[in-house]
Amino acid sequence: MANESTTHAAGGTPQPELKRVMGPKLLLFFVVGDILGTTIYSLTGKVAGKVGGALWLPFLVAFVVAFLTAFSYLELVGKYPRAGGAPLYVHKAFGVHFLTFLIAFAVMCSGITSASSAAQAFSGDYLTEVFGSGVESVSWLVALGFLLVLAGINFRGVGESVKMNVVLTCVELLGLLMVIAFGLIALLGGSYSPDITPDAGRLVEFNTDTTPLLAVTSATALAFFAMVGFEDSVNMAEETRNPSKSFPRALLLGMAITAVIYLIIALITSTLVPTGELAASDGPLLLVVKAAAPWFPPILFSLIALFAVTNTALINMLMASRLVYGMAGEGVVPGVFGKVHRGRRTPWVSILFTSIIAMILVSSLEISDLGSTTSLLLLLVFTVVNIAVLVLRKDQVEHEHFRAPTWVPVAGALTCAFFASPLSGRPVDEYLIAAALLGIGVLFWAINYFVKGKTEFRPDKLSN
Repeated sequence: MANESTTHAAGGTPQPELKRVMGPKLLLFFVVGDILGTTIYSLTGKVAGKVGGALWLPFLVAFVVAFLTAFSYLELVGKYPRAGGAPLYVHKAFGVHFLTFLIAFAVMCSGITSASSAAQAFSGDYLTEVFGSGVESVSWLVALGFLLVLAGINFRGVGESVKMNVVLTCVELLGLLMVIAFGLIALLGGSYSPDITPDAGRLVEFNTDTTPLLAVTSATALAFFAMVGFEDSVNMAEETRNPSKSFPRALLLGMAITAVIYLIIALITSTLVPTGELAASDGPLLLVVKAAAPWFPPILFSLIALFAVTNTALINMLMASRLVYGMAGEGVVPGVFGKVHRGRRTPWVSILFTSIIAMILVSSLEISDLGSTTSLLLLLVFTVVNIAVLVLRKDQVEHEHFRAPTWVPVAGALTCAFFASPLSGRPVDEYLIAAALLGIGVLFWAINYFVKGKTEFRPDKLSN
């Protein structure tokens, strides 16, 4: 995340250290807020469409895979408590500038695809509930307008963006707690809508169009999108007090909290709402609220859901634009992307670039494709990060830090590689989308390389 109290390190000029303002509680809030968001509000139905009624199982598997990788991140952030994240760790492990660039650009692309899926979710069933079915005919225009508004907030400044993030995180958490409360009261007290018939038997039903194993793996490939976000917290290492001790507890507890919330919601959702209805909706939690609490105004919950997907999009567009800006400052993409607006002190060219790509994706892809592509890109990144942990075991540091059992990064690399591969049931289209996005980055890298020649890539400066 950018910090306006520092200036970008150009030409190796020494810069002041970031202010360490985050304690364990604020870091925990950041982790929870970064993970919660679009997937549970809008893609739960698409996951159900792939797996069937056993909706809880892909979320559980996704949590286990994410948890393994989180241990690797904890070892690395404790060992190297600086901003930079995956690109920094990969560069330290392998020292290959082009590989480091690809990892950084893949993370940036994942932010754009995630924000694009949020834009489509914003223009879907939740918005229709608020403004009526007439809005469906212009949903793509709404999605584009949504991205323009985010670009405006991003351009205005990181201070405004962070303040809005805190408010939106509270709103989206409130919405999820409402779903859990309404669902439990309905199931335990039998006070649900007369139009539905709760069926716990759906919890062990699988998609009959394929094998149970492939149903789970293909659904997990999409459900993994629900657990991403935890990796962003390592970029706050330089702004966290005693990060080597603060991160393990905050990250693991934050992931456990979100996993429990997701699993409870998955169980309630599948029990109350038929799988077919879930699969056809991009506003699945609205269906749950209508079934469990028919007395509650659906418009009010839809507004909460709209705030939730806005939060996801805002965080990701903020991250993506700052990564492009950071790469420009380090000389690995054309310098024009490093231009900063004199008045607002924000990277306006990078904001414009990332917003245009998001608009193109929103206009040409479905929300499930965007979510799956986000998952694919990050699973590839996580595979390399897990390997980097093992490679960096030979690099000793003086201070004490968290160390994961060796089998954890090994299992993390294998599981991430599996769910990123065609063996998990991923369609070819997702690989083509990811390749096209990364191809844009490679083009910019090549142009810059042949114009300026080889430059030193310092991934620890990407987030400044």
